[in-house]
Amino acid sequence: MIPGSFDYHRPTTVEGAVALLQKLGEDALPLAGGHSLIPMMKTRLAAPDHLVDLGAVEGLRQIDHVGNEVIIGAMVTQHAVIHSSQLADLVPLMRETALVIADPQIRYKGTIGGNCANGDPGNDMPALMQCLNARYTLTGLSGTREVAARDFYFGAYDTALEPGEILVSVSIPVPPLGHGYGYEKLKRKVGDYATAAAAVVITIEGGTCTSASIGLTNVSETPLWAQEAAQILLGTTLDEATVAKAVAAAEAITNPASDMRGPSEYRTKMAGIMLRRALERAKTRAKG
Repeated sequence: MIPGSFDYHRPTTVEGAVALLQKLGEDALPLAGGHSLIPMMKTRLAAPDHLVDLGAVEGLRQIDHVGNEVIIGAMVTQHAVIHSSQLADLVPLMRETALVIADPQIRYKGTIGGNCANGDPGNDMPALMQCLNARYTLTGLSGTREVAARDFYFGAYDTALEPGEILVSVSIPVPPLGHGYGYEKLKRKVGDYATAAAAVVITIEGGTCTSASIGLTNVSETPLWAQEAAQILLGTTLDEATVAKAVAAAEAITNPASDMRGPSEYRTKMAGIMLRRALERAKTRAKG
């Protein structure tokens, strides 16, 4: 289908973008890479009267290492993530995840900010950001505030963003040297959303798991941080019985829809399998 008519705006500053969104109100939507919004407009699931394109806004395409954090501008593309040597060294799980998002054409335009901000439960970055304990910097007319990724998602397309606010950057604590990591994603074909996916970050010292974090993609109406499952792993050698218990705890918090990707029960079990595979990969990579 063809989208409805709309007015197009292209501000060059964050302040200008925020001012436009406030002025235009509920009839305006911000546009980043467009790979979530434009398809919704084509099917008339979204019909904004105004689009505020963030593509020319200064300062949103930077990747900075500040102290013990990596700060990623909202307009950084998945392609840029994949080819950033800095991210590959500091947060390699980001590159691993970006490589299985959609296809190369979409990764050239799709952005970190758009993937994280719109609240689509099928997007890969939100669960990853919860796993990495990331924080989102949001800017509106009243100023700038930070919201943890783990507190940002309320439901499908329902987030902590206030009217007129935009997500301007993502801050990620750099995982310890020698950490283990893995992102495993089951999908029907190249370019598809996950049937189920799991992100894992662990550290191991003396053969014992000393920290663990788990995120799950597209098995609920929000991304999931599997806190209880991660806690089960702590202080263990990640033996088979412990992993099985953690997988069961992770499966227990899922509530996927039955859809073209399979019935709910199947998708829950696939979440467990993806978690098991991600843990195996993370354990192999961890240098305790």
